[in-house]
Amino acid sequence: MHSTAPAGAIRQLASLARHGDLSAYTRQIQRLGGCERPVRMEGHRLDVHAATGEIVHEVVDRDLPAGQLLIRCNNRRATRCATCAEVYRKDTFHLVTAGLSGGKGISPSVAQHPRVFATFTAPSFGPVHNRSGGGRCRCGRLHADDDPALGTPLDPDRYDYRAAVLWNAHAGALWGRFTTYLRQQLASRAGISRSALRHCLKVSYAKVAEYQRRGAVHFHAVIRLDGPDGAEDAPPAWATTELLTDAIRSAARLAETPGPLLDGRAYAFRFGEQLDIRPIRSADFAGTSELSSRAVAAYIAKYATKGAETAGTLDRPIRNPITDLIGSGVTDHARRMILTCWHLGALPELEDLRLRKWAHMLGFRGHFSTKSRAYSVTLGALRQQRADHNEAMARERAAEAGHPLPDPDTVLVLSHWRFAGTGLTAAETWLATSRNSATSPEGEPAHG
Repeated sequence: MHSTAPAGAIRQLASLARHGDLSAYTRQIQRLGGCERPVRMEGHRLDVHAATGEIVHEVVDRDLPAGQLLIRCNNRRATRCATCAEVYRKDTFHLVTAGLSGGKGISPSVAQHPRVFATFTAPSFGPVHNRSGGGRCRCGRLHADDDPALGTPLDPDRYDYRAAVLWNAHAGALWGRFTTYLRQQLASRAGISRSALRHCLKVSYAKVAEYQRRGAVHFHAVIRLDGPDGAEDAPPAWATTELLTDAIRSAARLAETPGPLLDGRAYAFRFGEQLDIRPIRSADFAGTSELSSRAVAAYIAKYATKGAETAGTLDRPIRNPITDLIGSGVTDHARRMILTCWHLGALPELEDLRLRKWAHMLGFRGHFSTKSRAYSVTLGALRQQRADHNEAMARERAAEAGHPLPDPDTVLVLSHWRFAGTGLTAAETWLATSRNSATSPEGEPAHG
């Protein structure tokens, strides 16, 4: 049953019914697949036959039902567009799964390679409210799981907000140092040089960043050992899961990245003492001490669509910390981290950290999900597969309707589009909601 349209939507729909094609308008909205914040474009496109110069197809914004071209936003954040974020989550799931069990062009033999799921945490910046072991906090209270006090400092005035913000800003560089040390440790355990290691072993990984409640970034990573040619190549027999685990522990302990010198204090950053490393044994095992490939992929994919808003901050850049934070719902702890970013961002010696630009991210400016080149298929390749599938389906429908599309190899596309805004009108929102057009173009959903 359709919901009742609001007054604004009714007026827009009535006007369109008098002057346009309501069914074509609906189809244009449905093609967005449920995107909540589409990009609106104005301009035109000409498809010209390369040999004859004949115009075989023309698209002009004023002839489109909405008067503009509407394109999916493809935002990865669930707080900005749940539908597009779900596509990103599923793509990430398939990317991680391919690197663990094969598929998407990766051989199933990769499942026999040593691989672990590791979590790297941030160091302490001061005592915070927690549920250590499910027991009482050092404040004396027994916090519920949803207690907003969890993760906030016991004494905000003594909490090291500067170090917390600078940790987030340097976390990506620290991960880079860790990967260097990991290769060193693997070579040391194999009794060979680093240059020799490159000829017999490759380290591959896929990782995602997650915000702890205290606003500090930590990393979840799948780390795998391959032969020198990557996923299709088996590693040497001495490269075991146990050796990999031991090397990760040493590398995480040794890795350090230098920070700035502020007020006479030289900052340097290392991972926290909490380091969890668990072997990934099979695609189906679901025990308590070991992880299955699918469980790991689902876990990483879940966090790929989240941002710093899970730590009580905003999901958009801050232009003015005074006006933007009023009535925003930002927690007091996140507010202090944001203001610390803002103050540090004014220092010339920290200009390269761009802390004001990334204040809403509490200083972290890295990519949320990354992978090494040889780990598996890329997100771009998955998107291209989907685009090729959609184009093939469109050509099949056009042929069935008696209007076959021209061969793309013989057509020259000339287009000029300019940005005209984002979002849906009231009528478009109602059409998208009432017709339940939020379907995934992904196909089979990911399990997770």
